[in-house]
Amino acid sequence: MAAEQRQLECVLLGIRDAEIDANRCLSSCFTSKIGELPNCFPSLTLRYPSCSICNGILVHVVQVYCPLEGSPYHRTVNVFACPSRACFGKSESWTVLRSQCLETEATQAQEPKANQEATMATRDWCEGADDWGIDEETESSAPPANSSMETDFTSQLQGLSLREHLQSSVPAGEGLLLPGPVPTFQPYYISVVDEGEFCVDADMDHAQRLLKEYQRREGVDVQQLISCDGEGESEKYEKTKARHGDEIFLKFMKKISVCQEQVLRYSRKGQPLFITAPPSNVKQMVPCCRSCGSPRIFEFQIMPALVSMLKSINTDGLTVEFGTVLIYTCEKSCWSPSNQTPLEEFLFVQTDPDQKLFK
Repeated sequence: MAAEQRQLECVLLGIRDAEIDANRCLSSCFTSKIGELPNCFPSLTLRYPSCSICNGILVHVVQVYCPLEGSPYHRTVNVFACPSRACFGKSESWTVLRSQCLETEATQAQEPKANQEATMATRDWCEGADDWGIDEETESSAPPANSSMETDFTSQLQGLSLREHLQSSVPAGEGLLLPGPVPTFQPYYISVVDEGEFCVDADMDHAQRLLKEYQRREGVDVQQLISCDGEGESEKYEKTKARHGDEIFLKFMKKISVCQEQVLRYSRKGQPLFITAPPSNVKQMVPCCRSCGSPRIFEFQIMPALVSMLKSINTDGLTVEFGTVLIYTCEKSCWSPSNQTPLEEFLFVQTDPDQKLFK
């Protein structure tokens, strides 16, 4: 049963796409992106968060537009991190916020018919569609992705997302409230590919070179180690074990080798991909939803390839370092139409045992 569940699990990979040019088109709550400031649904007030450790201003890392099948709500998740080196690797220095907005409210603020059709098209992407909110306008102006495979996926997204212009008919919140100037990363759209359909191409050569380099430095036979998955193989594993003993890291490398440039892995109700051994009580570490008391479930994770892609546009030396960041959200995705602010969710940061492999 567990094996069947793994086979049925759908994993979508987020890949950095075209740079967002504010002079040509603006992003919105319906856009999945790296960097820039977060977007706020017009009915909400989003107070820009600060670090719970040092009280410094956070930097916005990613925004994921992720509506759920059968839900009447648009849904966006924003992730923030502290750029202070003293806070690197600490989960408490990150913040994740979930925002929702009724489709009927958003439709009132959209240009009429075409946008209503787009709303229907994007509603259930999470359970089977591949749209992460790249706009129709953006598709026509943004350059194609780096490979023909990515271009094919991008073309499938045309017409699936919502236009950006909001009008005053939606119940108004205060929008995004900033404490003053905030550090900002260069914005890029995130395009989506299905891991199960991802074609192994020339990029695989790069991944193999990384694995061979790791094997040379750590003195481990990667292929032999990965083959030691069955029972009775512990003795074989011990003979080929890496010097730091991190079998999980090697399996992580193998899993992402088909798409080394992935910056997100999305699999709501799926299984996270750990980069190092998690605490034995990791399931107990994830608290229930503060709002409704329901369990939180894994939804997506931010991948180490993103670290080298984060470039500041207004602060010298701005950076954030991590291995992977696991995002857990309310199983029911609870929301009341009377909510006026985003809901905070839970995340868990793992440091990278070998960050230089991803640069």
